[in-house]
Amino acid sequence: MQEQGRSSMLGLDRYTAMSPGVGAPTGLDDEVRLDVPWATNESARGVCGNAACVSSWTMPWRNRRRPLFEGEWGCSGRCLMAMVRAAIRRERGERSVSPVNSVHRHRVPLGLVMLAQGWITHPQLQMALEAQRSSGSGRIGDWLVSECGLESEQVTRGLSVQWSCPVLSLDGFTPEQMALVAPRLFLEEFGMVPLRIAGSRLIYMAFEARLDASAALAVEQMTGLKVQSGLLEDSHLRIARARLLECEAVAAKLEQAGDEDSLAARMTAVLEQRQPVGSRLVRLHGYYWLRIWLESRTKSSAGTMPRSAEDMEDYVYPIQGRG
Repeated sequence: MQEQGRSSMLGLDRYTAMSPGVGAPTGLDDEVRLDVPWATNESARGVCGNAACVSSWTMPWRNRRRPLFEGEWGCSGRCLMAMVRAAIRRERGERSVSPVNSVHRHRVPLGLVMLAQGWITHPQLQMALEAQRSSGSGRIGDWLVSECGLESEQVTRGLSVQWSCPVLSLDGFTPEQMALVAPRLFLEEFGMVPLRIAGSRLIYMAFEARLDASAALAVEQMTGLKVQSGLLEDSHLRIARARLLECEAVAAKLEQAGDEDSLAARMTAVLEQRQPVGSRLVRLHGYYWLRIWLESRTKSSAGTMPRSAEDMEDYVYPIQGRG
């Protein structure tokens, strides 16, 4: 399935939407069609998930219910590794390793957006641009605040117009639950802040200055929930991030691997050793993210979100040669 066909990153926040989304916003009635990390029925268990498996004999001591990888069981370590390798190739082909902060030149600059909306004057824009040029650093929005006296809320509002997305709020923010969404490494490196789950089918995720469709897609695939992305005002984002980092997260291990074969071998070893009832692999920019569910009771009623950090593990693998 192609990335653009299943990502719905821009949507309307039901609480504080400042501008309508464009493209293909999704609602509560949209069907979530994502791969589940464990078998969907009893008959799927005990049947090898490796399409190239030619073995008619299974080691009698091998558990036929574990380990499960993306809803499939491997009759041997060799078949399980073949399944993992296929998933790595799938994820490698779907996303580029381009930096998250790459410039989106097709977007109208923030200063011009705010000028067109009548939120700033031409002299104010020139003053902010001159300060930015003189310093050689800083975002234009920050300079509009420091040099022109604008409120940070106004800048966030301008960014929402630039990105055609809503401004989100902290209403209903559940840090204890949201800390389980993704490894802290991702929350810190990519500036993503999960906020809340709505109707057991949607998860609202905030960003500070720009949306990250790859991050939203990875969370959507891993949780089985539709992601609705938006922006959050700077001070609110800092508060939310601090509260998230105070909460218990899923135990995460950062592991190094060389080429694709060694990466598949490392992941297979984890699956064979930990014997999960469910597992899922996704890619987020320069990382592969493997999440495993050690017991079925860990799954909550919202997608595949865990109930707690207990009996859950995350494994993060930097991609060799990433930018």
